[in-house]
Amino acid sequence: MKVSHLFSLALLVAISTAGCGKKETPPPAASVPAVQTAPQTAPIGVTVSQIKLGNAIGADKRVTTPGASFNKNDTIYASVETQGAGKLTLKAKWTYHKGEMVAPVKENTMDISADGPAVNEFHISMPAGLPSGKYQVEIFADNKSAGVSDFTIN
Repeated sequence: MKVSHLFSLALLVAISTAGCGKKETPPPAASVPAVQTAPQTAPIGVTVSQIKLGNAIGADKRVTTPGASFNKNDTIYASVETQGAGKLTLKAKWTYHKGEMVAPVKENTMDISADGPAVNEFHISMPAGLPSGKYQVEIFADNKSAGVSDFTIN
């Protein structure tokens, strides 16, 4: 019985000294840069992202065929795309231009409440047709110009 205890003891010592041997140190961990996050800012609200003119719109209020030259009996649509969320007052100011003369034709305003991308439209027409010449529509967002589009009536 002494021999078996002695053998067990020798085996235990051999295993424990093998486990106590010098271990290889793992390579140093690569330095991981701290993740930089942008500071949280308040949403900027609703902004006008695009204005398109055409003589027809779809059910989504988008101009179906953009253009800048129209016939006198066309209805001219200004499709106004917005981004963001919040409330905004949009205004369309339609003007006629002849040389240095600028004559107001129509002005309309709408209040919108958006919760993401949206499309709104303004339009102009006259029963007898618009006079030939150069025109312009300027879109305002809360009384600040958001864009100008020039067009002509043949």
